[in-house]
Amino acid sequence: MLINVKKINNNEFMVIVKRKTITEHVVVLSDQTLKKLTKNLKTKEELLTFSFKFLLEREDNTSILGTFELSEISKYFPDFSCHIEKWLK
Repeated sequence: MLINVKKINNNEFMVIVKRKTITEHVVVLSDQTLKKLTKNLKTKEELLTFSFKFLLEREDNTSILGTFELSEISKYFPDFSCHIEKWLK
């Protein structure tokens, strides 16, 4: 498995996941969301990579939305922020 994060602009990223099937995802990640989730201890690229690893432990890459705002993950997985807190320690 390979997760490749490419910056489109300050708030948008293309995340390419290579598994059995290659998928592309456009993810919006604002400075405010980064600060809220990581207290700016990680870069946006690091948070996106962590987030996709988190998602891929729970579902196949073909099930991940093609376009979404990173904070939406918590709607589907309420324990997402807890996992981020553990990751930051």
